[in-house]
Amino acid sequence: MDVNQAKQEHLLALKVMRLTKPTLFTNLPVTCEDRDLPGDLFGQLMREDPSTIKGAEILMLGEMLTLPQNFGNIFLGETFSSYISVHNDSNQVVKDILVKADLQTSSQRLNLSASNSAVSELKPECCIDDVIHHEVKEIGTHILVCAVSYTTQYGEKLYFRKFFKFQVLKPLDVKTKFYNAESDLSSVTDEVFLEAQIQNITTSPMFMEKVSLEPSMMYNVTELNTVVSGDEGESTFGKMSYLQPMDTRQYLYCLKPKPEYAEKAGVIKGVTVIGKLDIVWKTNLGERGRLQTSQLQRMAPGYGDIRLSLEMIPDTVNLEEPFDIICKITNCSERTMDLVLEMCNTRSIHWCGVSGRQLGKLSPGAFLSLPLTLLSSVQGLQSISGLRLTDTFLKRTYEYDDIAQVCVVCPYTSNEC
Repeated sequence: MDVNQAKQEHLLALKVMRLTKPTLFTNLPVTCEDRDLPGDLFGQLMREDPSTIKGAEILMLGEMLTLPQNFGNIFLGETFSSYISVHNDSNQVVKDILVKADLQTSSQRLNLSASNSAVSELKPECCIDDVIHHEVKEIGTHILVCAVSYTTQYGEKLYFRKFFKFQVLKPLDVKTKFYNAESDLSSVTDEVFLEAQIQNITTSPMFMEKVSLEPSMMYNVTELNTVVSGDEGESTFGKMSYLQPMDTRQYLYCLKPKPEYAEKAGVIKGVTVIGKLDIVWKTNLGERGRLQTSQLQRMAPGYGDIRLSLEMIPDTVNLEEPFDIICKITNCSERTMDLVLEMCNTRSIHWCGVSGRQLGKLSPGAFLSLPLTLLSSVQGLQSISGLRLTDTFLKRTYEYDDIAQVCVVCPYTSNEC
């Protein structure tokens, strides 16, 4: 769609055409039975049609390409290319021709001209050609503004513009979800799982060339979208990574804090930046598109003033036999604490050692590793509970139950237990 200024006769003509890949030509076969009145007439016409495939005339296939008949759709992440031509329709020599192309979006105005220098002269029936490219990074209304200024042979300076308005559509619908690791040692590793749901909301299939997560400086990322078979990994989506219209695909990533950040309590808290998704796809005849999300943010779980986690715990223990665990106590507050540890027995878990012992002062961000011994008097899957930490400065007690679970088995025969 172009909107011109007030009608005025100009010596130059401006033509603008979007450059896109051609499409495969499809024909509409018309057939009938041999006993019908046309007989073999339709079949003969289709065999003589140069657009059909020999031997497969009745299929909607063709060996020819069709040039674009309209502007078509342009999607976010694709490269917008346009051919601009200024032709001298007059019989005069025109001087000082300057062609300028700007792209106006909802937030900015971009200069797309390859050169901002003027052409000294343009003879009759000659033209100035230019090709512009721009990677579309905003959705919504875009206006291509093409301006031409020149000087006639009589010294008169003339100027005109043309506006070409088009819409940029959204090609993909991207949704993300965060999950905290649910293992007993997750509180030590701080693992975070990111699920990215990507839906093709265009009308044509896409070849997903790459979907990757670029982590922030605080994390290392592991992709969980391949299945290891032998020495090579195969994509969970198969060898042909096509995404049909309105289909959704889910990608999974595991993020771990880097050691220098994981060791510092309180660094990874509040709203943290995880990273951004980088998506590259191709459509139809290889048109490439790329989309990068904004920085993904996640609200880190709060641990209160004191964080208690497990550094070591056995999976299986014997009934009524002591076993060891190692607890990690971290001061997540901004004040120094003087801690006292109390161990309370439960119906199945019995702590070994002295309860009420002093752990000493713990400065902000510091941690200590505390080995403890306990035993279970009941078989089955048992929860470790009953730890109490008291800050003597504020007389505040922190209770920790269901810290982890262990499987308690009988080391003897069933008759002896």
